[in-house]
Amino acid sequence: MSSIELPRDLLTVAEVAGIMRVSRMTVYRLLQSGALTGVRFGRSYRVSESALQQYLQSFTPQHESDQRNAERHSRAS
Repeated sequence: MSSIELPRDLLTVAEVAGIMRVSRMTVYRLLQSGALTGVRFGRSYRVSESALQQYLQSFTPQHESDQRNAERHSRAS
């Protein structure tokens, strides 16, 4: 019989909420909408650290916008 190995980096909803500094309800809403991916175990969810990082990185400035800002700054100098 083969065993399924789960990722060791699974976070609870409360842990995700603490990292993001939002309420647990906000995390549940993100999970329900599909914006944040997670795994449901019975009545509770778990979110992998990599899924959380991917979600958070979607809000970081893109390389192109960084480049445009640098160009504007160099013209202003």
